[in-house]
Amino acid sequence: MDPVTRQRASLAVNSRVSRLAAFRRARHVAAYVGSKGEIDPMPLLYMAHLMGKACYLPVLHPFLPSRLWFMRWTPDMPMVANRFGIPEPPCDIALRRGAQWMDLILMPLLGFDRHCHRLGMGGGFYDRTLAFTRGRRLLRRPLLIGLAHDAQRCEDLPVAPWDVSPHMIVTPTACVACHT
Repeated sequence: MDPVTRQRASLAVNSRVSRLAAFRRARHVAAYVGSKGEIDPMPLLYMAHLMGKACYLPVLHPFLPSRLWFMRWTPDMPMVANRFGIPEPPCDIALRRGAQWMDLILMPLLGFDRHCHRLGMGGGFYDRTLAFTRGRRLLRRPLLIGLAHDAQRCEDLPVAPWDVSPHMIVTPTACVACHT
């Protein structure tokens, strides 16, 4: 996909998410820095910041492999490349927030199916970080939204017991609510 098409798709997805009641209500919003052709949610995170929401980006957990922390983010914050070359805020324990405190988590994906099963990059970072949401009744649970290009829709994906699926997938042309 060419860069102009990717940018248009990202703008369309960000616009759809910004109109969701869940986004407007959320006080703590986590997103990611788009890479390798992913939908770029950073313009939406800037908007959330201007709306007075607390904004977070994932950082690789310094001690537990394949897990994420969510670090408070502001537009003027310097970013550092992690071991995968993805920019992230510097790790500061005072700015760290667990996933359970997020109201909304925007998730990257490589593919999704009609059941909202998500295909990630294969590291299991989001699955491990969000494992607390699987199969439990929780008083507080973040809303998980996968951001995708329309072309990333697949036939049925294989699902493992540890996979965590988004509650919704947003593409440039649709918002697909899932029953997980």
